[in-house]
Amino acid sequence: MSVPTAYIGVVLIWSTTPLAIKWSGEGPGFLFGVAARMWLGALVCVILLTLLSRGLPRDRAALKSYLAGGIGVFGAMTSVYWGAQYIPSGLISVLFGLTPIVTGVMAALWLQERALSWHKLGGIVLALGGLSVVFARGLHLGEQAGYGISAIVLAVCLHSLSMVLVKKIDAQLSGLESTSGALLVAAPCYLLVWLLFDGQWPADLGPRAAASILYLAIFGSVLGFVMFFYVLKQIDASRVALVTLLTPVLALLFGRLFNQEQIGLELYLGAMLILLGMGLYQWGGLVIRTLRYRAVSEPD
Repeated sequence: MSVPTAYIGVVLIWSTTPLAIKWSGEGPGFLFGVAARMWLGALVCVILLTLLSRGLPRDRAALKSYLAGGIGVFGAMTSVYWGAQYIPSGLISVLFGLTPIVTGVMAALWLQERALSWHKLGGIVLALGGLSVVFARGLHLGEQAGYGISAIVLAVCLHSLSMVLVKKIDAQLSGLESTSGALLVAAPCYLLVWLLFDGQWPADLGPRAAASILYLAIFGSVLGFVMFFYVLKQIDASRVALVTLLTPVLALLFGRLFNQEQIGLELYLGAMLILLGMGLYQWGGLVIRTLRYRAVSEPD
């Protein structure tokens, strides 16, 4: 697969995932939707590993990495699916755009990565301002909307924690190995939770819900991440980070076109502030360095 094709594939998959999550819970309930997705995703990974004649590494570092990845797959996705019941799908993607910022803060604290610069701090302030606007508007929409927004923010924190732990363990796994191990850790947890809190096979699994679960299992849980890791190895991280800016915009558009979602002017304002904060956090330093270079190189 060419790099541009993989890049476009990641953008499209991650842009449509929030809407598919919302649709997958219609009828069967969110617990069945997420459990079915993860079990099917784990099955696809096992099939791929078998076809490629590859086994999962089982050394200590690899097992710890699978467990760390499972925190994100189980904890974050459970929160997302629960919260998706109460807020528009496009807003899920916007809030998940906070992931690079939250991950950067955690990495600075726990991985001793570079201290946060002024432009990164400015990006954090802007994003928090946007988050405050989203929360304020969500509370006006009702208590359940506030719960939904809180659940997505919790999911962002758990997903970021998972990535930082995987980075700290540094087990040197491929994208398919990391994804497979995390899904195999999370799948039994989903089955247990579904049995405890639901346990009822849906009487009417509509075609849209069934198609959404299948799409999320194959594309959202497996191919999307495999393509993402492939792209990450081929091009520089700053261009990969553009995905987090493109997907919220497209997700809002898809939610409006295909699910008739209206989020209101205030939520659009909050989303814009979050996206600006993300942009400043990711590329503020590059812009500053470019301006300084031009100022020095240009003749008086």
